[in-house]
Amino acid sequence: MTNRRQFLTRAGAVTIGAGAATLSAPAIVKAQTAIKWRFQTYAGAALGEHVTKPIVDAINAAAKGELEIELYFSDQIVPTGELFRALQAGTIDAVHSDDDSMASPADVATFGGYFPLATKQILDVPVLFKQYGLAEIWKSSYEKVGGVVWLSSSGQDPCHFNTKKPITSVKDLEGLRLYTFPTAGRFLSQFGVVPVTIPYEDAQVAVQTGELDGMAWSGITEDYTVGWADVTDHFLTNNISGAWIGSFFVNEQKWAELPDHLKKLVMTAIEAGNNYRDQWYWGGEAKLRAEGTKLKLTSIPTEEWKVVEDAAKVFWKEIAGQSETAAKVVKIFEDYNAIITKAGPPYVNG
Repeated sequence: MTNRRQFLTRAGAVTIGAGAATLSAPAIVKAQTAIKWRFQTYAGAALGEHVTKPIVDAINAAAKGELEIELYFSDQIVPTGELFRALQAGTIDAVHSDDDSMASPADVATFGGYFPLATKQILDVPVLFKQYGLAEIWKSSYEKVGGVVWLSSSGQDPCHFNTKKPITSVKDLEGLRLYTFPTAGRFLSQFGVVPVTIPYEDAQVAVQTGELDGMAWSGITEDYTVGWADVTDHFLTNNISGAWIGSFFVNEQKWAELPDHLKKLVMTAIEAGNNYRDQWYWGGEAKLRAEGTKLKLTSIPTEEWKVVEDAAKVFWKEIAGQSETAAKVVKIFEDYNAIITKAGPPYVNG
């Protein structure tokens, strides 16, 4: 027998229990809506496997469904030259590129990519950003532009020439039609180089059809990785820059909406990716110079190459006169190069 008090007590328990179940159910069964980003890299698919995809994969794995990033390679959503505008407008949410190639309006854009003879090797870039103040300058520059947040910069490979014809003299540069970066092309044009701007994935075919004579875009690691070593024959050991300066950027609103723990996750993955590229390029450059069979190595004598080095100093002064920010960056490059010159090898080995 159940008396009235026992019945009401049990009914209340059921009612409270049911209510609790009803109230707590959404927390149990409601799937969290993932934050989704569209991310485009400057790199084509073969290169992107090493320079960008590991970072995106690490974020997607660690975010456990809270942040899902869809990766697109060079020119898949927008042409590389429109990356900044698309990022600022929110057409894409994040980018891996250099400022120069993506037509950034920031006053540091000239220094992204390959600024002529500013660096000797890959580790110069993180040192310049983390020890010499470039990080603060980049961050401030993009805050002034608005709409885009600069996250991190790192070094990659040096900028060498891989061509159909051998280069053994500065005079051999004259008339060469080369796929290269905007600022690098502007600098090289004084030596008769004809800079050509085409989509990244079209460069290999352009050499095969004779539209291009080669590239001044990368080191030997990329030449082999993306297939350029299959269509060119020679690699010049002199470089016009010791390391590519590339960055990660994100749409300002998307970054503001991201929870702090996911911001930390993104930055940790980027830094891990930066470290991976340091060793991947450094090891690749040495191994393929020593053991690669597709490209014959040539060199321009040091005393003749000095003409190019001297021209770079003049170029730096021209750039420094463009703005207060440009003057600050050039001064940092000058100070750093003075230090590594005084320190001697291995810091000055390009």
